[in-house]
Amino acid sequence: MLARRFLYLVVILIVLTLAAGLAWTLMQDRLMRMAFVPSASFAPMPDASAPDYATADAWLARPGLANDPTRWLPADVAAKAPGRAAIFYIAPTTYLSRDQWNAPLDDAGANGRLRLFAQSQASAFTDAGTVWAPRYRQATLGAFLAAGDDRSQAAIDFAYGDVLRAFDAFVAAQPADRPIILAGHSQGALHLLRLLQERARGTALRRRVVAVYAIGWPISLTADLLALGLPTCQSAGDFGCIIGWQSFAEPADPRLIRAYFDESRGLTGQPRHGTAMLCVNPLTGHAGDAAPASANRGALVPDAGLASARLVPGRVPARCTAEGLLLIGPPPAGFDAYVLPGNNYHVFDYALFWANVRADATARLAAYEAHR
Repeated sequence: MLARRFLYLVVILIVLTLAAGLAWTLMQDRLMRMAFVPSASFAPMPDASAPDYATADAWLARPGLANDPTRWLPADVAAKAPGRAAIFYIAPTTYLSRDQWNAPLDDAGANGRLRLFAQSQASAFTDAGTVWAPRYRQATLGAFLAAGDDRSQAAIDFAYGDVLRAFDAFVAAQPADRPIILAGHSQGALHLLRLLQERARGTALRRRVVAVYAIGWPISLTADLLALGLPTCQSAGDFGCIIGWQSFAEPADPRLIRAYFDESRGLTGQPRHGTAMLCVNPLTGHAGDAAPASANRGALVPDAGLASARLVPGRVPARCTAEGLLLIGPPPAGFDAYVLPGNNYHVFDYALFWANVRADATARLAAYEAHR
């Protein structure tokens, strides 16, 4: 009798688990919106909270800044004298609260995650040059789960205002002949595309751009790229071009990305629906191709936190699909935490290919310098 009751309990638990899994599969979009989208109306943050980019406190990274997280390197990688490029890096969303639409600069949780992303992402560019990374009053995560909501767009526009002022300060600080690399991730990549359209298209600044790493954001090959005046990077030797990808393990379910992509208009004003997304393979530097794990020079595998991350070569393959996703095969060992719904490895877009990104940036800079 006791054994039978135990079996009944096991069956009930299995049914409940399956039901919960089915509910999550069917309602994950709604559940995520409930958890992260603010319910309050949008209100601009006061001018007094704005970062002053003439001061060091407004920067997460810049030359001469103490405790700069972008200078972090894995234990088995030696620091080198930086190249001649200046890198402008825009960090991804690290503010997760639904209390308000934009992040205060002193939020401890957001700032802790900000440093981790700078370590695992912007550090890949320090062979090519020195990194400038602004602090900005970023839009909260929920702003990107509320497509079509005017409050969401207002929060993103507000965040972009800070980024724009930071970029102008960055450019003003550079010698007129210094090559520039632009890099961002997720929300940072979104702001980067707008910067290109508003500040670089058809200007002398455009000719100084070595490469644009707009990673982790869906970019339409037609509805977006045609507005930027820069082509896709087709091969590893190209410069003056754009690189982008979005990492998914298989089986991939890009539902959340497609929902935003298909409902929005691109930078040209045309619908993104039905268009392919940009995918440049980070293992080869070529658009739209495939590479085995043996081509991966080193992924940052976070053993016990990023500070002890190991650089592990040969672990993660990559191939671009016709749709524009970057597929990395079955879920790779060591990257179990923070995987988003649909096998989306968004959090690890840079870390999965860190050593290849590092080599790619220096190779494109060398090609640029040789040409100029």
